[in-house]
Amino acid sequence: MSHARSRIAGVLVAALAICGSWLIRAQDETRAGEWRSSGGDSTYKRYSPLAQITRDNVKNLRVVWRRPALDPKLKEQFPKLRTNNYLRATPTMIGGVLYAPDASGLIEAFDAVTGELIWRQEPVPDMASELNATSTRGVDFWKGGSDYRLFNVRNGYLYALDLRGHAINGFGTAGRVSLLPIGAHRFGWSSGPIVVGDAVVIAGNLDGAGDEGQKWKSSPPEDVRGFDARSGKLLWTFHVVPRDGEFGAGTWGNGSGKLSGDLGSWCCISADEQLGYVYIPLTAPTAAYYGGFRPGDNLFSNALVALDAKTGRRVWHFQMVHHDLWEYDTVGPATLGEITVDGRRIKAVMQPSKTGFLYVFDRVTGKPVWPIEERPVPQSTVPGEHTARTQPFPTKPPPFARTGLTEDDLIDFTPELRARARELAKSFVIGPMFTPPSLMSDEPGGKQGTLMVPGSWGAGNWNTGAFDPDTGVYYAFSHEIPRVYRLAKATEANAEMDYWSPNRDAPYIEGLPLIKPPYGRIVAIDLNRGEQVWTAANGDGPRHHPLLKDLNLPPLGTASRPTALVTKTLLFIGDGSNLFGGIHPSMWGRTFRAYDKATGQVMWETELPSGTTSGPMTYLAKGKQYIVVPIGGRDEPAEWVALALP
Repeated sequence: MSHARSRIAGVLVAALAICGSWLIRAQDETRAGEWRSSGGDSTYKRYSPLAQITRDNVKNLRVVWRRPALDPKLKEQFPKLRTNNYLRATPTMIGGVLYAPDASGLIEAFDAVTGELIWRQEPVPDMASELNATSTRGVDFWKGGSDYRLFNVRNGYLYALDLRGHAINGFGTAGRVSLLPIGAHRFGWSSGPIVVGDAVVIAGNLDGAGDEGQKWKSSPPEDVRGFDARSGKLLWTFHVVPRDGEFGAGTWGNGSGKLSGDLGSWCCISADEQLGYVYIPLTAPTAAYYGGFRPGDNLFSNALVALDAKTGRRVWHFQMVHHDLWEYDTVGPATLGEITVDGRRIKAVMQPSKTGFLYVFDRVTGKPVWPIEERPVPQSTVPGEHTARTQPFPTKPPPFARTGLTEDDLIDFTPELRARARELAKSFVIGPMFTPPSLMSDEPGGKQGTLMVPGSWGAGNWNTGAFDPDTGVYYAFSHEIPRVYRLAKATEANAEMDYWSPNRDAPYIEGLPLIKPPYGRIVAIDLNRGEQVWTAANGDGPRHHPLLKDLNLPPLGTASRPTALVTKTLLFIGDGSNLFGGIHPSMWGRTFRAYDKATGQVMWETELPSGTTSGPMTYLAKGKQYIVVPIGGRDEPAEWVALALP
């Protein structure tokens, strides 16, 4: 056996030996120098206490290995395999081994020191029917007695593997369980499973008939389910659209709940393993821009729902947006941590939203830490629409992004640019947040919809949120580019709704956003006080644009979707890739930075081969701290890049 293979075999044996003790520790697994899940652990803090890399020596970080996200041998074996460079997977690290879904969604185990492959999940015999695949955000572990398992979601199946990569034959059929409900054409999930006790909790999204709300209102429900970690048996189902007789069914008027869906949990589930609760952020309902056929608040859309992981019972919920008309999903992960408010220690859950608000609750009871007020909002002028009269506004903390649009928000770098921006804005309705979508006009000088910020990609998104348990500071990243919300009369003979939403991006001036910067920023929020500590534009943005080249502007912020990592003294975050929807071609970059987490000062930056596509993570292996960053681009391959000190 070669030295390299001997070392890799030794690493795997060590991982198996360590696994038993590792899996029964308290929740903050990252304190052992490991990284348990895509969010660090089940609380989704994206935090590690490792302190080998500091403010003083971070300038010495270097790339120490790179690993392609798709093994060339797999491509040789399946030449028709279709993947993309959007690498969602943040590796999990235990006992010197990294585990992550590759670019095709198959789990790989690789050496934490060298990046060398240890094993890869074997494709199933019918792999030929699964050649169009993507990565998910990560895997999770389970221990039952002497039984250790890895769980992964790929192409509509939940897989169970042992720590050598072999399928668990007693789980479902040949180690996998179908996740495709009756009536759906496809199951997908950008996140990954979470294990709480003996339950594997799965959310996800479905493809049914029609277009899920652009022109037709019917869509399958995207329910949350719990499966037995031993057998794969379905334990429970939580209906995201309540059925007749269930709590919340009356919030769907005219029987619209029987048709509606498309409001599943697109991203990440977090958990309090001691309470046995999972926290599910749910997204916008069917036909997110026109809701005339669905009067009412439409539970559980745009809500955070706490469920008992053993039974699927709803413990509490809070809806952030009533009767959504803006696709203001509650899409980012709920983060769990402890804060001290007015001398009282609170087990908190912090939920970011596309609205730019951070909603903070007692995670046991669901009671808001600070009052959340129902305030009147603008009403729709579209015939048949049933706008919610009020929407919930947190009194603390203040929004981490711009909310609403006025003329004062339009760019004014030069008088000429301001005049052009004002002229373009005349074509749209503008106003405070929750100004509804408006009808397009064919009249000369008529309005072409509602120009609004946040847009449908957020403020917050799946990438928003990291929490420092030592200081009680939450770090929010915001994406601040408007969207045009516009409606038109449906003319198709088979149209199910009176109005539909023709997509339109917000206007630009030769590639410049219509509004003032920052276009992407980081906001540090002290959750012990409910106040912002500092804010910083993240990335240059378009400050080198030809129209701005002589102005010597500071960084304007890059409106992509980067994810933060917090350590003992530093906050790491990239510019974000050019693979994400909802960004202008200029809004991405290859830079990866370290900020002083206390002040927002940039301490170090480097250029990576491409932009970041998911969350960076950190761990300790052989006495050295590593940082691994998932990257990829439209023209650059997906890969993991590891950095460390010399």
